[in-house]
Amino acid sequence: QLAPCSRLVHPFFLLSHSRPSFIQLKPAIEDKTKAGRTTQKMESRRANLLLLAFLVFVIEACCFPFAANGLQTPSLRNVSKTRSLSYLRPTKQPFRTSHAATPTAQSCCDRRDIFLLGSSAVSYRDDAAKDPSRLNNLQSLLVKTMMVTYILSMCVALPITLFPVYLLHRTKLINRVQKEKMSLKVGQFCSRWLMRVFPFARKRVVVDKNDENMVDPQPCIWVCNHISLLDLFFVLALDKQMRGKSRRPIKILYWKGLESNLITRLLCKMCGFIPVNMADNGNGTANEYDPKSFKLMLKSTKSAIEEGFDIGILPEGQPNPTPERGLQPVYPGAFTLAKMSKRPIQMIALYGLHRMWHPDETIGMVCTHRDMAVRVYPKGRVYRSAEEFTATFEAVVGEFGAHGKDLPEEELNMWLDGSMWQTELKRRESVRLDSEDIELVPRNESCTIEARKEVS
Repeated sequence: QLAPCSRLVHPFFLLSHSRPSFIQLKPAIEDKTKAGRTTQKMESRRANLLLLAFLVFVIEACCFPFAANGLQTPSLRNVSKTRSLSYLRPTKQPFRTSHAATPTAQSCCDRRDIFLLGSSAVSYRDDAAKDPSRLNNLQSLLVKTMMVTYILSMCVALPITLFPVYLLHRTKLINRVQKEKMSLKVGQFCSRWLMRVFPFARKRVVVDKNDENMVDPQPCIWVCNHISLLDLFFVLALDKQMRGKSRRPIKILYWKGLESNLITRLLCKMCGFIPVNMADNGNGTANEYDPKSFKLMLKSTKSAIEEGFDIGILPEGQPNPTPERGLQPVYPGAFTLAKMSKRPIQMIALYGLHRMWHPDETIGMVCTHRDMAVRVYPKGRVYRSAEEFTATFEAVVGEFGAHGKDLPEEELNMWLDGSMWQTELKRRESVRLDSEDIELVPRNESCTIEARKEVS
């Protein structure tokens, strides 16, 4: 009951400077021993209420400034007081979508979320009737509080649980590969159980139980879309449901800039994840990779494959600020790794996490929904070209990431087995031949006219 008023100091001072009526003892009690026990119990309740009010007040007032470059929300010091509280109430400003062009009525109806440019406010009043699953102000506040508490708990739990593994490796009781595998299991355990303690998201995992890779996992390259700063936590927490109990250990390629945060640096280093140097030019802009780091990345990836690890990669390279409009440009690095290691590529799709922690810093932790979904696609295969991989990834994963559901079953199966790509190649060839025929017609006509002139 105190959560909606956590930004006001009144409940805190009411509890600290006055005694509520239910704490007062009844004068009719004659037994002094019983009265003393009752007083002690009521004082304990009062202390618990004080602690709860104080924790909620501190969390909401601080707004959780996270230190990492890749994991951060706008600090209240850089935002005006009016703007910092604007996400708690409906806005009266007209809608302006993040798309440069004016959207059609149909596209507005298809989109699940409409955010405002240059403001962290989200309109709840107009979208509540269209989307019943949209959170109101109180629900959004509670989900955000649980999410922040979960992240803070991970910051405490990871160093404590990883320290014994570090000591075992430091004393040379286990080797480096054993340390990385144990650290990965510890990180997955912490993420999975803390999500159960703080259930801020309603999770839905869609897998094909008949997939051979679930029963007898084979070495492969895993690719996934990138929609939020929460992606890593959910991939760790749901890995057991996504890839099965007998899953192989995995190493993920990550942006080296995340090492500026101590917790993410500790997790990535202990698990042996592979860093990639890239310029910090913001989400939604073209990636600028450091070519000098490619050699070290390929060397680390090759050694990880030889040590029995699967490889996880995010082909977009950065969080996507507009997943409802499809994927960002897909890079063919996963195809290169698969071709080098002669392994198949298997796809994973995430949906809904951007509606809890948006990659756009002007929106940040505005929780509009708490539903998320992950889809693990079967039939991992070896692609013949980089263009075939990027087209398949954009069609299959882009559809689920935008709408939370698959393509029609027949079309999906055609993309997964490669027949749709062959159809696409035939279509492009026919278009090319038609364009060449159109260019040849005026040339032939001009030739016949010149021939007639010569004959005459």
